Amino acid sequence: MNKTFYSLFITTALLSQAYAQFPGGGMGGGFGRPGQMPGQGDQRNQKTFVPGTADDDRPRGNGKLAGLLMDSTSNKPVEYATVALMDKKTKKPVDGTTSDEKGRFSLSKLPAGEFYLQVSFMGYQNETINNITIAKGTDINVGIVKMNPDVRTLSEVTVTGQAAVIEEKVDRLVYNADKDIASKGGDATDIMRKVPMLTVDLDGNVSLRGSQNVKVLINNKPSTIVASSVADALKQIPADMIKSVEVITSPSAKYDAEGSAGIINIITKKNTLQGATLNVDLGVGNRGANMNVNGSYRQGKMGFNLGGFGRANYNVRGAFENTQSTFGSAGTTRTIQTANTKSSGMFGHYQLGWDYDIDKNTSLSASLRYGVRNQLSTQDNLLTQTFLPKATSAILSGRDVETKNLSGTLDANISYQKTYKTNQELSVLGLYSRNNNTNNFVADLLNGTDMQTIIARQKNDNLSYNQESTVQVDYQTPIKRTQLLEVGGKGIFRQVNSDYAYYNATATGEYILDKTRPANTLNYDQNVTAGYLSYTYASRSKWTIKAGGRYEYTFINAKFNNEQAGNLSDIPDYGTFVPSINLSKGIRGGKTIKASYNRRLQRPGIQFLNPNVNASNPTNISVGNPYLSPELTDNFELGFSGQLKVVYMNATLFARRTDNSITSVRDTLTQNITTGGATSLQQVIRTTYRNIGHEDAYGVNLFLNATFFSKLQVGGGVDLYHTFLTNNGSAMYGASNSGWVVSGRLFSNLTLKNGWGVQAFGGARGRQVQLQGYQGSFAFYNLGVRKEFKSKRGSIGFAAENFLNYPFKVRSESMSPIFSQQSVNSMYNANFRITFNYRLGKMSFDGSGFSLGRRKKSISNDDVKSEGGGNDNGGGQQQQQGGMQQGGGGGRPRQ
Repeated sequence: MNKTFYSLFITTALLSQAYAQFPGGGMGGGFGRPGQMPGQGDQRNQKTFVPGTADDDRPRGNGKLAGLLMDSTSNKPVEYATVALMDKKTKKPVDGTTSDEKGRFSLSKLPAGEFYLQVSFMGYQNETINNITIAKGTDINVGIVKMNPDVRTLSEVTVTGQAAVIEEKVDRLVYNADKDIASKGGDATDIMRKVPMLTVDLDGNVSLRGSQNVKVLINNKPSTIVASSVADALKQIPADMIKSVEVITSPSAKYDAEGSAGIINIITKKNTLQGATLNVDLGVGNRGANMNVNGSYRQGKMGFNLGGFGRANYNVRGAFENTQSTFGSAGTTRTIQTANTKSSGMFGHYQLGWDYDIDKNTSLSASLRYGVRNQLSTQDNLLTQTFLPKATSAILSGRDVETKNLSGTLDANISYQKTYKTNQELSVLGLYSRNNNTNNFVADLLNGTDMQTIIARQKNDNLSYNQESTVQVDYQTPIKRTQLLEVGGKGIFRQVNSDYAYYNATATGEYILDKTRPANTLNYDQNVTAGYLSYTYASRSKWTIKAGGRYEYTFINAKFNNEQAGNLSDIPDYGTFVPSINLSKGIRGGKTIKASYNRRLQRPGIQFLNPNVNASNPTNISVGNPYLSPELTDNFELGFSGQLKVVYMNATLFARRTDNSITSVRDTLTQNITTGGATSLQQVIRTTYRNIGHEDAYGVNLFLNATFFSKLQVGGGVDLYHTFLTNNGSAMYGASNSGWVVSGRLFSNLTLKNGWGVQAFGGARGRQVQLQGYQGSFAFYNLGVRKEFKSKRGSIGFAAENFLNYPFKVRSESMSPIFSQQSVNSMYNANFRITFNYRLGKMSFDGSGFSLGRRKKSISNDDVKSEGGGNDNGGGQQQQQGGMQQGGGGGRPRQ
């Protein structure tokens, strides 16, 4: 069953049993982690507010009590269990709390007396610890409390302590990726496809409720790797290292204003226990192989983590057909293109982490990460047939194209945290991040007769980097027991550089600069200062409210080295106020309703700004737009979650309006094209980016999850929304477009005896509505089997993906008053792989360590619009799979 659902109602369940005189149970509040709504359950030593037990309603003291809850069979922490301290004489509760995600709990300000401790959580037997004596100044640690799994019958439904793949929290939805069998040996893209509300296309571009304007964080930290490409960044994160994925659709004022659709936070596995471990993951398949090694060592107050991951993709084949027409004063030019594609690549990252507990209230942590990407893509025999106006025969041309997409990313961060008392703390964080990117292509122009003889060559070099330095200060303090005040500030200093040049050569000669397209360099500095204030209140009637505001001011300083390309000095600075409000109400039966409003800002990233012209396919070119302005989005949500007999349901109605929307658009222009040794002027289609009028979307997200016979878990969801785009600019880009988009997913997880497990998954998305047409629909599915060794130190598995489709075809279309374009991409993406995992070493719990209850802070630079797409070439290089290509994208993870 869903553990997070229990976190919403288990306090009520226990308190109705143990605290019968307190109607309403413990649903009313308390404070969790910053950024979470009160009433979400205790997070790291935070008490639960119990109606009827206010500070002035019972005697107070200075006694303390702490402990750790562990599953007796798996030795894993039991999170969100309810802990009640009972008076030994009256059998009435004195105080209560819930365990955090590491199983820790603590109580303070306890009066003197004789007590016993009662611990309860659905799916486990109740545990009681007797004979607890508290005197003045007593500080008791009860140590590890083992909880035994229990099987109960509720309305003829068997329920066990099996953790759910999907959890719903007050302010976010969580996908527990470590429960995913079929994705073992894959990367983060495989995980994202299974997360409710998210869709991932066949190129790896991530959308939330139909919008790619999302911010991707890794452990609450950003990285410049995502500024280059979300899709490529996800390929560098192994699925085996992902603990969970959080989808935050209504971020509070504490988060950066960026991400008009919301924030995606990838939580990686991290071991902070005592001892040393080494974990090895291997995988090999017909289209890729991977290896991941991760080691941890912790002794006393200090811990280290060192890991490395490498992945090789090979034998990735495809094909495309593209038909386009351009309409000019001389008539219609029609072009037909076909090509076979092939790609290979190597991805990897290496990371060193360190943390140190200065004292029980002060901590220091730091990490250093280096990521590398080496992606090669080829188009073999790109055949172009051009039918000029009034011509009786086609002009034939061919070319072989090789694209290189190489990058190296360095992330270094350090954080300091000081806790003064419960929920009162100060944190100071710093981050340096840099991504160096090489995005080149080389084209061999072939004779139009035999399509083999090289007659000339072309080359485009595009070297770029994205560098960020960030400092952030956050402070929070409670106001009595039911209110929390958060305040903070942040500064981001970002430098973006794109250096590009074009070359020509004969079949055997040296490359020389193309004088018709001068080389240039874009220097784009973007500095952001921000401050925020957030207030949270939890009432005794189970209402919670979190409201706040954030103000950000952006300074722009941009220029070309060669100003003949344009004058960027007129791009204005701008300030933005971003309000947010979240409401939540607990209702009978552990169900929750919530409503929210927030405003979000979307700045253009380097892949939208990059002025490099990608002409690897000369009839379909792409280029960025450094003159783009930011877009503003207003989001509204109304949601319900809760258990309906055997089924857990989460349903959300949403609506959003984006003004000044940054959108991919296509137009035509005339340029020189060399065909068969001759150069002529031809009409080509150009993809770029513009701020259009506005984009509206409204729809529903529905997710259902159920567990049967304590072994079989089945879940699925549907996302349905209507979108409307209108253009206030030139009519040649199309006036407007609208339509419905539907996507869905279905998964099942079967746990068998002797360590066997089976998982199946399938998903699909209907065609995506765009201003000038639509992007084609697609589907995907996989099946996985895993056998865990008896020692539980390792496992071996097998997974198969898209094994019934060969190839899988995606059809897309664009049109406007000046052109039409249809493309068919064929994806040969059937995949089979074998995975192996083994763990060495052993961790243990330090009885003095878990009582601290601190949480590590992290920076979240989530302020730059990322298209999420493909390669780093929004204006740079990309693999041309037909004429429907999109320029790249960028975003920002948290680590």
